[in-house]
Amino acid sequence: MPSRHGRRALVTRPRAEAAALAEALDRRGIEALIEPLLDIYYRDAPPPDLAGAQAVLCTSANGVRALARLSRERGIALFAVGEATAARAREAGFAHVESAGGSVDDLARMVRERLRPDGGRLLHVAGSDVAGDLAGALRDAGFAVERTVLYEARPVAGLSASTVAALRGGLVDLALFFSPRTAAVFVRLAVSEALLGVTAVSISAAADHSLGALVFRRRLVAEKPDQNGLLAVLDQLLAKERAR
Repeated sequence: MPSRHGRRALVTRPRAEAAALAEALDRRGIEALIEPLLDIYYRDAPPPDLAGAQAVLCTSANGVRALARLSRERGIALFAVGEATAARAREAGFAHVESAGGSVDDLARMVRERLRPDGGRLLHVAGSDVAGDLAGALRDAGFAVERTVLYEARPVAGLSASTVAALRGGLVDLALFFSPRTAAVFVRLAVSEALLGVTAVSISAAADHSLGALVFRRRLVAEKPDQNGLLAVLDQLLAKERAR
C-alpha cells in the first residue's frame, strides 16, 4: 500500500526516542516505519549515591530516564552529551542542565571547561555498553569519575515481518541510524538485496562505518552528531528533490 506521505523512513532507534523523531519526519512528509534494533531494560538497582558529587554526566536519554526512575534528586548539575538528552533531563525536572551539543568528546571538553577536578567526583550514568571513553578522557584531566550502569540495551533477534516485507517490496526510501551499535545490529539482520533503493543516513561517521560493506542507493552522514544534524541531511535531500 503506498504511503500517504510518498516517502518512508526506517527508524532504528529505541521506541522512546523514535516517537519524537516520527513527529519530526511527519512534518517533512515522511512516514516513519519504527523498527527498534535495541530493547532498553532498566535495572532495579539502589539509587546512585549522589552525596559529594559535583555533577552527573549523561550520554543518552535512556541514562536520564534510568536515573530519574531511581532518584528524586533534581538539584544536582547534569551535563548531557546533546540537546535531546538535555531536553529529556529538563522534562524529568532536573534544574541545572547543560548540553554539550555533540559527541562524547564534546561532553568531556565542556566538563573540563566548566568544572574543576577538586570540586568533587563526577557520576557517569550509563548503559552496559558505552561509546567512547568519557571517564578516561576526564581522568586524564584529573577528575574522579564513577560510572554507574543503570540500564541495558539488548539487540533484537530479528526484523519484524512487516519491515522485511516493506524492504523487499521497495517501500522504504530512507534508513536512519543513530549509533554504531544499531548500525551493526542492522548489518546482522539486513535483507541486503533489498537496500539498493534505500538511502542510509547516519548520525556520525562511526555509525556509517558500522554499516560495513552494505550497499545502499547512497550513504550520507550528518555534519553534526545529533538528531537535528540528521534531520538537516533530510532537509537537504528534500530541497534537492523539489528543485528538480
